[in-house]
Amino acid sequence: MSNSSSISHFLLLPLADTRQLQLLHFCLFLGISLAALLGNSLIISAIACGHHLHTPMFFFLLNLALTDLGCICTTVPKAMHNSLWDTRTISYAGCAAQLFLFLFFIGTELSLLTVMSYDRYVSICKPLHYGTLLGSRACAHMAAAAWASGFLNALLHTANTFSLPLCHGNALSQFFCEVPHILKLSCSTSYLRDVGLTVVGACITIGCFVFIVFSYVQIFRDVLRIPSEQGRHKAFSTCLPHLAVVSLYISTGTFAYLKPHSISSPSLDVSVTVLYSVVPPALNPLIYSLRNQELKATLGKMMTEKMLRTAMDCTERPLGWGFVGRNQNCLPSERP
Repeated sequence: MSNSSSISHFLLLPLADTRQLQLLHFCLFLGISLAALLGNSLIISAIACGHHLHTPMFFFLLNLALTDLGCICTTVPKAMHNSLWDTRTISYAGCAAQLFLFLFFIGTELSLLTVMSYDRYVSICKPLHYGTLLGSRACAHMAAAAWASGFLNALLHTANTFSLPLCHGNALSQFFCEVPHILKLSCSTSYLRDVGLTVVGACITIGCFVFIVFSYVQIFRDVLRIPSEQGRHKAFSTCLPHLAVVSLYISTGTFAYLKPHSISSPSLDVSVTVLYSVVPPALNPLIYSLRNQELKATLGKMMTEKMLRTAMDCTERPLGWGFVGRNQNCLPSERP
């Protein structure tokens, strides 16, 4: 029997058996990752540069975009590398690092989504106390607590998972290192300890979901009392995107970790994992940016200013010896 000390690498699940399908998966993951990188980078840039967006809601949205970037950069590049080069291996240290970073970003995202529901509850149900309950210091403390909770959760699960002896080979039935699939390789009864941690983590996730649902019950009850139809529409436009992201993330994540073994299969595991670890980072910018007029206006202003700066670069500039002329790179090509 082998144990964890003799394992130098793990074998990840190949996403396809034929070369054509491997390249197709590579292109699919490349498109998703580029969409996630572009969308989240635009959100971060808009919030950082737009001074009128320096509010609690956009502050938490900026942190959420950072976790989405971290999550997509942790899992997808290795899967793309394996599909492109037709390989399956990941080193023992690389697997531990990937598991830690994934749990860190995904746990922080859950905490941030819970805090964002509280932000919406206070802004709609207690608007007169918004400045007191969600001041700059309170927002910084809540964001720091979200990142700290994600770090502690990741450290605890990673250390406990890789302290178990592994004697059932080194092949993982997933395209990245994930706790349930590493536990399947353990031959020690101490794996119950990590199963207990997984159940505790699931209970915390469900607790966050209950808190979010309770917050939105209060929100919708107050929103329906708003006499103005425009006011109700504005309130719903800020709440529904967040609720959609929460529902997708928590439902698929909980199912991935707590589904019965009787219905488990490699194709189902991969599909569910993609839904909560790969798809949300690409969809979140689309959901939030298309529904938020302030964010769209800021992005439009940034693009307009960029175009104006580009146009000004093509105006007259010094050419040396006191002469002034146009930048030759901006002039159209002359035809004979």
